[in-house]
Amino acid sequence: MNDQISLGAFTSVDFESARDGTPLRDPRRPRPRYRPFAAFGHFRELLKDKENTAEVFKIYDALPSGQFVPRVRELALSPHGEALRASEPFLPPILDDHAALRRHPEGTVAHAYCDFMEREGLTAAGLVEESEKSGSQSYDDLIQWYGYRQRDTHDLMHVLTGYGRDALGEQCVLLFTHGQSPSHGHLLLGYAGALHLKRLVRSEAPVMKAVRQAHRTGKACPPLVGLSIRELLGKNLAEVRAQFRIPDPHWYRVCHHVWRQDGIDPYDLLAQQGDGAAAVA
Repeated sequence: MNDQISLGAFTSVDFESARDGTPLRDPRRPRPRYRPFAAFGHFRELLKDKENTAEVFKIYDALPSGQFVPRVRELALSPHGEALRASEPFLPPILDDHAALRRHPEGTVAHAYCDFMEREGLTAAGLVEESEKSGSQSYDDLIQWYGYRQRDTHDLMHVLTGYGRDALGEQCVLLFTHGQSPSHGHLLLGYAGALHLKRLVRSEAPVMKAVRQAHRTGKACPPLVGLSIRELLGKNLAEVRAQFRIPDPHWYRVCHHVWRQDGIDPYDLLAQQGDGAAAVA
């Protein structure tokens, strides 16, 4: 005899959908559980290897935001959100088509993005592969579409803000992201990561000032997840920064200057500390 599913197992979110029938939340999607101890365990693993991006996604899963679904609803069920879904159903193919992006004029976000990704040896598809290592199930709903946009605009945030892929630059981008879309996962990764750097590298570098500036910048900038990425890529980078109130990352640059004066490579902080890094982790 087949088990019957009680309507009490569902919420109103399970019945909301876009005009094309895509549900806001697939009823099969597990209810998020707040698991702080699991998050700290994944954070400790990340400290051992900052390139282990899968641990980042596991931290986000363990620290879900209660405001996430309302943010999805506000964008995805609006006429603007439906237009975005039609024109940009999935960002990686757009972002990885460098031949098309290079057809934009010099000085645009597109050129800066291609320069950054090619210099760092990155692809949007590669970030997708890393996120899939977390083992999270995907669902054909609006929550998934929104979550993918947040993930796939991460490297664009590096480009717009001027923060590099060094350890401090990543903390700054995470707190910029928290300013855009608050979650305890971003707070943990950003501030705990910054404190970890201060303990690891004893110097006068104003690390906390750098991450706080990034946090304020993220709050002042309109959420990138709700913008047309195609249109953004075609705009002049300097004009976008002025329009979005993204200042020069002053304190981040000061940290790099102080570290270099001390003979420390900002892009190799953790490796230079050797056994100290492992001890703190």
